[in-house]
This record gives sequence, C-alpha cells and structure tokens, in this order.
Amino acid sequence: MEVPRLDHTLNSPTSPCEEVIKNLSLEAIQLCDRDGNKSQDSGIAEMEELPVPHNIKISNITCDSFKISWEMDAKSKDRITHYFIDLNKKENKNSNKFKHKDVPTKLVAKAVPLPMTVRGHWFLSPRTEYTVAVQTASKQVDGDYVVSEWSEIIEFCTADYSKVHLTQLLEKAEVIAGRMLKFSVFYRNQHKEYFDYIREHHGNAMQPSVKDNSGSHGSPISGKLEGIFFSCSTEFNTGKPPQDSPYGRYRFEIAAEKLFNPNTNLYFGDFYCMYTAYHYVILVIAPVGSPGDEFCKQRLPQLNSKDNKFLTCTEEDGVLVYHHAQDVILEVIYTDPVDLSLGTVAEITGHQLMSLSTANAKKDPSCKTCNISVGR
Repeated sequence: MEVPRLDHTLNSPTSPCEEVIKNLSLEAIQLCDRDGNKSQDSGIAEMEELPVPHNIKISNITCDSFKISWEMDAKSKDRITHYFIDLNKKENKNSNKFKHKDVPTKLVAKAVPLPMTVRGHWFLSPRTEYTVAVQTASKQVDGDYVVSEWSEIIEFCTADYSKVHLTQLLEKAEVIAGRMLKFSVFYRNQHKEYFDYIREHHGNAMQPSVKDNSGSHGSPISGKLEGIFFSCSTEFNTGKPPQDSPYGRYRFEIAAEKLFNPNTNLYFGDFYCMYTAYHYVILVIAPVGSPGDEFCKQRLPQLNSKDNKFLTCTEEDGVLVYHHAQDVILEVIYTDPVDLSLGTVAEITGHQLMSLSTANAKKDPSCKTCNISVGR
C-alpha cells in the first residue's frame, strides 16, 4: 500500500517539534537519534518493549522515491501506531570537512501495511547514496511516544532520471530553443597533442570516451554513456562555426551528413545551465543498432530527426539539409569512433575561452528555466 508524499522535514536536528500534516499519513517530528538519546522535552517516553524492525528491504527505487519494508516479531505488534524513519545522505569521505553536514531527515509514518513508499524531492536526490534505519513507535494518549530500539542501518542509492523526468526537461528546453538556423558541419576542438595522439595510437580514429558528470545530477548518461563530443552552433552573421573555443585551438570539422543521416537515431540527453543566462542542451546521435543506440533507446527520449526543436535533418531536392536551434548551446554526442580522414583538422584564428568550458560543470539547482520538481 502506497502512502501520500512526504510534505515536511526538520530544519534543525536539535530543536524539538512535532507537526502533523493534515490529511496525510506521514508527518515529520524531532526523534531520538540512533543511539536512543533524547532531549528532555522531545515528547518521546522511556523505551518499552516494542518489536525492533529487522531484515529491512529497499525496493522500487527511483530518483526521488523508494519502497521500504521489514520484518518484526509479532509480540506487541498490535500496539504499534507509527514507524520512525531516519534517513541520511551517506558521508562522502572526500567532502569538505569544514562545510556544514546535511541535516538528517527524520520522518514518521502512521503504521500502514508494508511495503511503504517514501517519496519527496526536497530530501531525496537522484544518484545519491543514503543510509536508513527504522523504529517502531506507539503514540500515547498524552502525545508522548514509546519507541523500540533502532533497526540495523541499511545503505542504498537512488536512481537516475527516468524517461518521464527527461521528457519534462525536454519540454522545458523546447520553450526556449528559439528559431532554427542552417548549418553544414559538426566540429570538435582540442589541443594539437590530442590529434597527434589519435593519429599515433588509435589509427587515426577518435574513440568514444565516458561522458563526464557535467549537467543534471540525475542524467542517466553522465559517467555511463560513451561518445565523442561535437558542436554545431554557428555565428548568426556568417552561418559558420565561431572562431573561438574553450576546448583547444585545433578544430576537426566534418560534413554533417557523415554523422547525422537516416541511418542514425537522435536522442535528448539533458538540459542545464551553469549559473549563466544561456542554456545547454545535450543531444545524442547513435548509428542505428549500435551499442550506443541500444543504451539510449532504454534510457532517453528519442527525437524525430526531421521534426524537433533542436537539431533536424531533412531532405530538399534530394539533398540533406541541416538546422540547429539558435537560442540554446547544443552539445552533440556521437557514440561511434570517427576517423579523422572523414574531415579536416586546422588551427582556429580565435581565442581559447576557458570560461565557457562545461567539463564537469555543475548545474544551477535554483534555475527555474531548466529544473524540474525532482532531485537536481
């Protein structure tokens, strides 16, 4: 039996309080910690024997919810009125020791049949490790609680965005994509040493590599999808690629039809910004039936290559014609190797603008344009 969404968490781990959310079966209160320590006015009575939850199971994990169940002895089971849940982000050993720790989330649910759904994007983030422990409790007539000992501590990790969440991001990106501009080449900037290495060690073929963690924290392609990054943006006045780049002074250019054609599929990957006015859209181009195509088919919304708001390939008089959105910066990932002989490498005349690099860039969680109501 599922329960309604959680609508309250504690803002302070030390201030005693109890707030009942009307018409909901879940409420949040100040509880004793896992060692059983309580403040004098916490509203929790001395421990009496109540069954201690054990063999805790976590299932149906999404980016902002999970189901939890457990076993407990039958003794005094009929006295249980509530379940106390202690949910915490797992401590990161590499985290800054001088930063404030995340405030633990203490939740209490009415004793409903198990498994029980815990849901709430304000305290659950995607792709994040958590610990959880449970107590059983009996609410007394005077408002005090009798509680069991804490259960063992269980660890779990929330999931990536689903296709449903990515479709919400897609729809938000469509709103600001702007009009379409014509283009004819994809390009990739790197340092000279990169291209020398490709020629010497990879037989002239650029190889896919695992995408970094830039963009939305819940993106299913970060740290998982292998591909090669390309750009296709053009300058409004020239219709050609800009001469500046944050990634290096040498540019590989390839005719658009070599990468994007009727034998490839197009997918939406992410929509984000980096505390700036302009926004990025990540698209994935995968040859039909390739490993990259199979990966994306399971996880990403597929776009109609001929008709979408970001990147199109249409045929006019027997010739393939390409357009890209003007008002977002497109980052295109191609999932197969690309041979340098299919294009040209030349030095650009502009500057290397390092401030525009998106390598491992973190998404602005406060931006209303590119965030959805699940974990960032």
